[in-house]
Amino acid sequence: MNKLIIKNASELVTCKGNFPKHGKEMSDIGMIKNGALVVENGIIIAVGSTDEILSEYNEKDYKVIDAKDKAVLPGFIDSHTHFIFGGYRADEFSWRLRGDTYMEIMQRGGGITNTVRATRQETLDSLVESGRKRLKKMMQFGVTTVEGKSGYGLDFDTEIKQLKAMKMLNESEPIDIVSTFLGPHSVLPEYKGKEEEFLDFLIKDVMPIVKKEHLAEFADIFCEKNVFSIEQSRRFLQAAKDMGFKLKIHADEIYQLGGAELAAELHATSADHLLQASDDGIKAMAQSGVISTLLAITAFSLKEEYARGRYMIDNNCAVALATDLNPGSCFSNSIPLLIAVSAIQMKLSIEEIITALTINAAVAVNRQDTIGSLEVGKKADIIILEYPSINFLPYHVGVNIVETVIKNGKVLTL
Repeated sequence: MNKLIIKNASELVTCKGNFPKHGKEMSDIGMIKNGALVVENGIIIAVGSTDEILSEYNEKDYKVIDAKDKAVLPGFIDSHTHFIFGGYRADEFSWRLRGDTYMEIMQRGGGITNTVRATRQETLDSLVESGRKRLKKMMQFGVTTVEGKSGYGLDFDTEIKQLKAMKMLNESEPIDIVSTFLGPHSVLPEYKGKEEEFLDFLIKDVMPIVKKEHLAEFADIFCEKNVFSIEQSRRFLQAAKDMGFKLKIHADEIYQLGGAELAAELHATSADHLLQASDDGIKAMAQSGVISTLLAITAFSLKEEYARGRYMIDNNCAVALATDLNPGSCFSNSIPLLIAVSAIQMKLSIEEIITALTINAAVAVNRQDTIGSLEVGKKADIIILEYPSINFLPYHVGVNIVETVIKNGKVLTL
């Protein structure tokens, strides 16, 4: 029976809307006390108070979940990850703990280059299998949609292999995957001083195949000192836009280069990291509607200052949050840790955090018309907490309190 009623939710959070929530709007999560909703064929057909719903729908015709003393929310959306990769870099984490910087490790052959070597050696099947295990962990944290990037090949075969792995997993696993082509993730030693030649290769030889085979919806670039400049990033992203890709950018993470301003100029869907984003860049993103995707666990893991999430929201940005799961700078897919760090270190309220993980994250992956909120006509991607209030999400620090995950109206076994 693909018919479901969830009733008696102490708090039912709707996050209603098909658009990003900016600034103060992020605090409006559309909470219904003693809430209920109805699902048929994977789609939400009614939302309201339990009394309203049960007066219109007969429980006998539905599978019923009693959410008494539990909070109900839209499924979380992790809108920035690198979950398809080979190898691990635990040794580099210990080096960072003793004081080595991320850029120092990268310049001596560690960092992304290390993962590129390992990923090139993996088979398609092995990438699919390791990716499947990571996706299962994500779903246990309440993630029902995830964005995944290539970028650990930096050559034709491995970039395509990563994207094909994501496509296969999207077809076989309950979780939905939105794929991003991140060919310009780093510059390998053989291309040092020949970055323009590398970008030409990506633009002319790789991206057309990615587009033709429908392997990615977004294109992304690591715009950073000693990686790709503003001018190079503009060239790559404009070429991607001309081919029909939507745009993302790794911006202003380590140095203030003007990546936020570039994202606004090109009307990118999102700009991500933003630890060093300027005041002008932040305001430009707010005005142009670029989602500011903040990756708090990465800053935590690198012992860096946090992105100015509070300032961004106070200046009318639409903020999303994501884990940045990757084998180097942030080997974590922990939504509970992300929530805790965002609340404690970035000073976001729990309402803002929920908005950032649901409807704003849905906009960041171009899925706002179908997911990101609990309202009539949207997919029934739902999570139920084991506690009665959303306030337990940051309060129970770093602990997973997601009890039930529902994807397209079906309760997942996790």
